Amino acid sequence: MGEDRKSELALLLDIAGKKEAISVIKAKMAEPDFWLDHEKAGKIAQELRHLEDVVTHFELADNGEELEELEHEAYYSEKHDNSSAFISVHAGAGGTEAQDWAHMLMRMYQRFAEKEEYKVQLLDETRGEEVGIKSATLYIKGYRAYGNLKSENGVHRLVRISPFDADKARHTSFALVEVVPEVEKSELNIDPKELKIDVYRSGGHGGQGVNTTDSAVRITHLPTKIVVTCQNERSQLQNKLQAMKILEAKLQLLEDEKRRASEQNIKGEPVLASWGNQIRSYVLQPYQLVKDTRTGYETSAVEDVLNGDLSMFIEAYLKYNYKNKK
Repeated sequence: MGEDRKSELALLLDIAGKKEAISVIKAKMAEPDFWLDHEKAGKIAQELRHLEDVVTHFELADNGEELEELEHEAYYSEKHDNSSAFISVHAGAGGTEAQDWAHMLMRMYQRFAEKEEYKVQLLDETRGEEVGIKSATLYIKGYRAYGNLKSENGVHRLVRISPFDADKARHTSFALVEVVPEVEKSELNIDPKELKIDVYRSGGHGGQGVNTTDSAVRITHLPTKIVVTCQNERSQLQNKLQAMKILEAKLQLLEDEKRRASEQNIKGEPVLASWGNQIRSYVLQPYQLVKDTRTGYETSAVEDVLNGDLSMFIEAYLKYNYKNKK
């Protein structure tokens, strides 16, 4: 692991570009009105800390293990990887079973976010008739939330002996997980004529307290048939703004992938989750196993995974994704 390896890594990680970005950010932070928008300033300061950490680590690295650790940084090379994320969970067919499974997944992502010290906000929730949820959307705010959670995009399958079945029969349940980045500024101009906007009374979390008017918002993008909803903000306007952010992110991802596929003359992995894209199986009985169908990574520590320990699945997916797109 000599100078050649280090030079190769310098190009791979774009160390020169990162040094230039550090200079640009520092100049921006010196401007008198920089801290007027605290939220935006905080994100930029967080990005600066990360860039400085990578450059310092690179300059000090002098052995194979340290350089290998740095290579992990190259896995986060896609356009929106450093962004916060919106993650939606939808129960599949099967009523109580599937709705309970969707709720288990939502809790898993909340616990993962807490472990990573991300902020979590519940934007939308439709509860099941008896238990669980039919669907829910979380806003997971923090550096690289999307880069980490994009690995969860797709169908998750659960096999277990049902706690709701008196015969103790084995049941298979499905839930769809959608992950999109928070896009700071969309490059797209969405024509208002292409949107169908409905308002309705909130039926989930906060329905009796925060939302006492018809403040929940559903937006349908007519050309793509994409539907987004938001109901847990304090006003119809705030719900509409959040729903638009999620819609913009979905449309931006589709546009990015269309451009990439056209440039490289390839067909990529679906960027928006669909029911035909099963990615992971969780077996609770008769044995315990969680297995990712894309990377082949598996573990018998099912309880740890359901309690938010997703790090090894994320690591395996990032490596798989990086190698497939090289």
